[in-house]
Amino acid sequence: MDKTRQITCINCPLGCTLDVVIKPDDSLVVTGFQCERGEAYAKKEILHPMRTITSSVPVIDGEYPMVSVKTAGEISKDMIKNCMLALKDIVIKAPINIGDVIVHDVCSSGIDIVATRDVRKKT
Repeated sequence: MDKTRQITCINCPLGCTLDVVIKPDDSLVVTGFQCERGEAYAKKEILHPMRTITSSVPVIDGEYPMVSVKTAGEISKDMIKNCMLALKDIVIKAPINIGDVIVHDVCSSGIDIVATRDVRKKT
């Protein structure tokens, strides 16, 4: 029996409402998209959803008590919880520069966690 899901495409400002029919053989039929990116997005979102994770970690001796961080690329949606757990006990020392690797290869994903702002050392 076919399953149907409705999702909103986030690839462009149009925000198309996509209807995705999942066939018993796991093939997909996507309708409602106004550009080819919508169809590709729907297939990726249904078959292998990926996310960029953002968070923050505490800073020792910094001008700010926290630094914002994010994954340097997308990770599988089912890895979000483990990724956040990997950040739970991280504390870093200032100075920190945008792009500094905070966690290398988080959860063996091949993706690093990087700083998204500069934090100078307290003077």
